[in-house]
Amino acid sequence: MVTKRYLKSKDITKVTFYTSAELEAETVFLVGDFNEWDEEATPMEKLKDGRFKIVLELEPNKEYQYRYLVNGDEWHNDWEAEKYTPNPFSGDNSVVTT
Repeated sequence: MVTKRYLKSKDITKVTFYTSAELEAETVFLVGDFNEWDEEATPMEKLKDGRFKIVLELEPNKEYQYRYLVNGDEWHNDWEAEKYTPNPFSGDNSVVTT
């Protein structure tokens, strides 16, 4: 799940990414265009309810592809993403528009 806040004071969009609580993960990293698909650059914080969360400041009026890397070896999509696009490794990437 993704929520967005458009800031008037800066030309950025604050995007909050959440995983579902059903994921049952020890670690989750957010991986995508915004971090050049670096699998260790963007760790997510585990919440008390079992979900993981992270807030990014992204450039507005762009599309970003992303996926969740769970426990270091499982790739998951955001099943509530705005849309999906095929990736070159078979399957789809989630997409958020800012």
